[in-house]
Amino acid sequence: MRGRNDGILGTKEEISRERKPNPSSSSTTTQKWLKRREMWLVILGVLLHAVYMLSIFDIYFKSPIVHGMDLVSPRFKSPPAKRLVLLIADGLRADKFFEPDSETGEYRAPFLRSVIKEKGRWGVSHARPPTESRPGHVAIIAGFYEDPSAVTKGWKANPVEFDSVFNRSRHTFAYGSPDIIPIFCSDIPHTTWNSYPHEFEDFATDASFLDEWSFDEFKSLLNRSNHDPKLKKLLQQDNLVVFLHLLGCDSNGHAHRPYSNIYLNNVKVVDNIAKRMYDLVEDYFKDNQTAYIFTADHGMSDKGSHGDGHPANTDTPLVAWGAGVQQPKRSSRGRYSDDGFRFVDEHVHHMPTPLDWGISGIDRVDVNQADIAPLMSTLLGLPCPANSVGNLPLGYINLNEREEIEAALANAKQVLNQFLRKSQMKQSSSLRFKPFKALENHSSMLEQIETLISGGNYEAAMKLSQNLRTLSLEGLHYFQTYDWLMLMSVITLGYIGWMICLVLHVLQSYTSFSGSINQMIQLTNNRSKVYICGFLVMAVIFVLLFVEHSPPLYHVYTAMTIFLWTQIFSEYQFLKLLWKDLSSSNFIFSMKLFATSAVSVIILEFLVNSFTDRKLYTYCFLIVGVLAAIYLFYAVPGRSAVPIFVLVSCWFLSTFTLMPAEIPDNTPLVIASGLIIIGVALAVRCFDLTTGGSKYWQCILNCEEKKPTSTLLFYLQVFLVGLSSVMVEVTTTHRTEKQELLILHQLINWSVAGVSLVLPLFSPTSLLSRLTSIFLGFAPPFLLLSIGYEAVFYGALALVLMAWILFECAILYLTKARTSSYIKDIRREQEERWLQLSDMRVPIIFMVLFNVAFFGTGNFASIASFEISSVYRFITIFSPFLMSGLLIFKLFIPFMLVICVFSAITKLIGVSRLGCYFLVILSSDVMTIHFFFLVRNTGSWMEIGNTISHFGIMSAQVVFVLMLFALTNIYTKDIHIGSRRSSSEKAL
Repeated sequence: MRGRNDGILGTKEEISRERKPNPSSSSTTTQKWLKRREMWLVILGVLLHAVYMLSIFDIYFKSPIVHGMDLVSPRFKSPPAKRLVLLIADGLRADKFFEPDSETGEYRAPFLRSVIKEKGRWGVSHARPPTESRPGHVAIIAGFYEDPSAVTKGWKANPVEFDSVFNRSRHTFAYGSPDIIPIFCSDIPHTTWNSYPHEFEDFATDASFLDEWSFDEFKSLLNRSNHDPKLKKLLQQDNLVVFLHLLGCDSNGHAHRPYSNIYLNNVKVVDNIAKRMYDLVEDYFKDNQTAYIFTADHGMSDKGSHGDGHPANTDTPLVAWGAGVQQPKRSSRGRYSDDGFRFVDEHVHHMPTPLDWGISGIDRVDVNQADIAPLMSTLLGLPCPANSVGNLPLGYINLNEREEIEAALANAKQVLNQFLRKSQMKQSSSLRFKPFKALENHSSMLEQIETLISGGNYEAAMKLSQNLRTLSLEGLHYFQTYDWLMLMSVITLGYIGWMICLVLHVLQSYTSFSGSINQMIQLTNNRSKVYICGFLVMAVIFVLLFVEHSPPLYHVYTAMTIFLWTQIFSEYQFLKLLWKDLSSSNFIFSMKLFATSAVSVIILEFLVNSFTDRKLYTYCFLIVGVLAAIYLFYAVPGRSAVPIFVLVSCWFLSTFTLMPAEIPDNTPLVIASGLIIIGVALAVRCFDLTTGGSKYWQCILNCEEKKPTSTLLFYLQVFLVGLSSVMVEVTTTHRTEKQELLILHQLINWSVAGVSLVLPLFSPTSLLSRLTSIFLGFAPPFLLLSIGYEAVFYGALALVLMAWILFECAILYLTKARTSSYIKDIRREQEERWLQLSDMRVPIIFMVLFNVAFFGTGNFASIASFEISSVYRFITIFSPFLMSGLLIFKLFIPFMLVICVFSAITKLIGVSRLGCYFLVILSSDVMTIHFFFLVRNTGSWMEIGNTISHFGIMSAQVVFVLMLFALTNIYTKDIHIGSRRSSSEKAL
């Protein structure tokens, strides 16, 4: 009966008789053709996903930076301040700055609190994720939120030229971190700057000395000016900016957490530097013409990280005082209802001030972080940075009514000029230009504002200016998403075309239809008409894009989409054969095909939702554990403990997605995890040695004679796991005592991790023996990079992977036992069989476990999940590339374990690993296209950032899964499955 063998398109025997030519005459040609085709398919997949991943930046996040606008200076008789001092305490969160010390009850920043009460204004500056140092400083100094595409162009240098307060100043003096100062000062000729060496950033020490270094450098500059007339003259000029970058809080927060005494003491150090800086500058210039701004680029979470949109990361202090800044005002606010205004981190406008801050009676003015740039520019009487989108916070500036409206109008004109420039650029290149209607009469709006100012109606002029600025921002957004519909259509068609190409390739190469490959090769010469039509369509669209001066990537998106659909239409002969076979299939097979597709899509949609709700995995493994155990209980007769093992392992793994994403430090748990890992390895080895006679597990057990070295190697790996647990305790204890990482400890840790990764290559080649060795080999580096419960997760994941192997082995035995035709597929011991509909479970289970590796111990999609303290057993000196490499390696270890088991299972059931890989990519692309439509460019930046990272992760899977396949193939290529022929014959 058709479909009895569950082949994707019926039984292999039937279709082979109909279409398969003599294999002996064309085997070599077929293999070469298939290998060449798959190589190009993989290359195309990598390129397509890399290019399409960039498409969201063209669709949702076009760069806000444009050039060629006229600058707008506020029309002041004289600027409020002659010079400005900017102090940025990197990583200082607002609550730790304002709240009293829990032990002494005294406030940590007495000087700045006196400023708030007696000299200036204060508030909370709301940062926009990603709450990292570079984007935060760009927002403060340049006034715009750096678009995500800047990440793809490099962090060390400016990916694009942008204007800043430093550019507008007459001269800027800057001192601080080598990761920040050069970004903003190295390309500006009118700057004097210096930074300390990277080696100073040692997380094993108290980093507050870095803040002292910055202050001492500026103090030294002033001292030199007493003997340098040229420098003295420069310092006496107006429009000067002094910038001190204070890194101590950030480094101490990463190393010791923001609730540690070292971090909290660093707050006092920063306050003391602000006081000494004020005294030093006032004593030097003696003219009361200096404005001071104190703030932070981002905060710090309780676990010592930053990056996401949590209030601990987005809320930073802002204190301003000096020339041009208003005096403190008593708060007239009572209990406020929500007025509708929200900051970039989704905080409402009138946030209540905590009572323990002790300043609730003083008027508070919150700002968005980008608002600080126009504030600084206005204090100096300079034009706002050309690309600034900040709103001038008038509550900070001491101006008369006429000057206030002039400053607000200059701010609005500066945003309007950006809009007009974007409109001009788009109109000059569009065949059918659609203007932004709300600002078509912007000239009359400006004239009306000028008329109101001339007539002294400042209140009405202010409202119109603010409305003009709001409309200009909306117009900027309009032109940033101008090509949205066209690009979305092209990319969507491209993804659909790619998935269809994958399906066709799998059907042609790995199913019963592979018998007609030689016919496909012969038909390639009959596709010229389709290719010519595709080329003509591509040429016409290229001409239209060229006339519109579209970016080069637009041409690439279109070319890839047209190419994919040309390939699909070129397979019209195969599509006809496919339709003929499907239309003649019986009802049972049609229902199987529909059910398999539906269940696969439902599971993939479940995985999409799991990206925002990790708890779904808990329910998943609770249910799967029960169902798998019931199946094995009835499928495997006799008293077998395997169903209980599968149930317990699934339920054990289900607990981890209930745990907090922020992993708390728990060194004893990491040490205990080493014992758990050793116990799991010993249990698997006992299973391997004592159940060799069981007919159900013959394919995965080492039934051959063990090599003499296998026992010694196993215990050597166990020893290394134990040694790594000991080094976790020794290294952590030593560092906790505020001592540097010893060279001896560092050498032992690196040696243990390195040697353990090599040892699995020398283990026996039976499935369980090799996988156990791989499990033990990855364990030492993972333990040394763990800080809490994620070490236990490693053992739990291994148990579930073992359960998967046993489950597949039982299915394999039962399939052989009841299918007499199976023996016909075994032409030689290691030959691969056709893919069947039921084999779709393998890539689907792989996708589930692969995503569990993502979210089992946190949120891989969130920047804040990268716990930098994980690397302190290997290195404490700040080295971003090495530290990032170690973190990524740690995160990839569970993936590598899953892929090793996946590769072993494809060998176990006798299917092509590359064929299953294509099914994995097909599954991931179903999720990718869903995430593509979920990307957001509105709402809180935490939501926006998560949608970007979700789409990016799925798009990158085709690349890094392929990379991990190649890497793990080193370990799994030698795996030998127990004699398939003999075990099948015994079963029959």
